[in-house]
Order: sequence, then C-alpha cells, then structure tokens
Amino acid sequence: MTSSIRRHLLTDQAADLLRSRIASGEWEVGAKLPGETTLAAELGVGRSTIREAVRMLAGLGMVESRQGAGVFLRRSTPRQDWDRVLRTEEIRHVVEVRHTVEIEAARLAAARRDEADVAALRQALHARSAASGTGAAAFVDADIALHRAVVVAAHNPVLTELFETFVPRLREAMLDLTATLDLSVGSEPEADAHRLLVEAIADGDAGEAVKVMRLRRP
Repeated sequence: MTSSIRRHLLTDQAADLLRSRIASGEWEVGAKLPGETTLAAELGVGRSTIREAVRMLAGLGMVESRQGAGVFLRRSTPRQDWDRVLRTEEIRHVVEVRHTVEIEAARLAAARRDEADVAALRQALHARSAASGTGAAAFVDADIALHRAVVVAAHNPVLTELFETFVPRLREAMLDLTATLDLSVGSEPEADAHRLLVEAIADGDAGEAVKVMRLRRP
C-alpha cells in the first residue's frame, strides 16, 4: 500500500512539473515532447512514472500520444470542461453501484416483506409521485425514501447500513442528474417502473422485482 501511494505521488508530481514547463512556454502547441528516457532523466524519476504522468496530461486534453511518432502538445492548459467530465464519470459510478445494491434489495424484499413493509412502500410511492412538482431536492429525497423502504423490506441490517452510508453521495449524484429532467406536476420520471417494483414486492414476486430493477435506467 505504501509503495502504491508513493508511486501515485511521484506521478502527480511529475505531471505537475510537466504542466509547469508547458505553461512556461518551453514547448509550443503542436511540438513533440522529449521521449520518456529524456524526461525521466530530467525529472529524476522512472520511465513508468513519466508514462503515467503523460497519460494524466492526455486525459486533461493537453497532450496526444501518436503511436510510433511520440507525444505532442495539444494545448497549454487543461480543457475547460474537465471538471464536468470528472463529475459525470463520478455520477455514473455512483449510480451503477446503487443499481447493483438495489437489485439484490428488491429480490430479498419480495421474499421477506411483511404487511407493514408493503404499507410503507405504497406510502413512499405515493409521496414520490406527489413530489414530482415540488422541485429537484424534494423529488430526490422522496425517490431515495422509496428505495430506502425497499431496502428496509429486505430485512438485512448490513444491507440497510450499506445503503445509508451510500445515501449522501447518492443524493448528490441524483441532484445533478435531475437537473436535466422535467419535474413539473404530472411529469414523474420512471413512474411506471416504480409502481411495478412496489407491486412485485407486495405480490412476493422476486423474479419480477429483479426484472423491473434490471430494466430501469441505471
């Protein structure tokens, strides 16, 4: 673990040094950068560290690796949309994990739910529908409350704890996602899918509950 941390720190430092040299105008846009061996010697690091640092700069849109030709400078500053790209990737990863957890929760809930769970699910479903015209934050909170009810109905304390630990990042990601959705009255996103999910759990149909979850947009 320590060696891994050191390696990442070296890579970050090497990338920062290269960015400083680029910003100073040492290389013009379109120019070819020195090879790995030369840069490694100049920065006092290994060639693998230079390779990773160059990949970081390529991810920022600053350099481009051309097979058989070398590495060329594309721009002297990172792309302006880089933060947005990173945020989009983070949201995608958060939603993927949420989807995986909730598929298993739906399966267990259909097998283990009791009357109180079903009542809570239907109440949460109604609240989600009612929140569709009250703004992004209210709708996200209502959506999470419904999925929390599914997790609780699974009667697995570890799964419930995992879900609650995950909720802050989930809420943040969902707020970003819902910014592009129509949340006006009568425009509830995925209303049918959530209704089918609740009914499948109420009917004790684990197969249908899992099917609905898998078909939902992750």
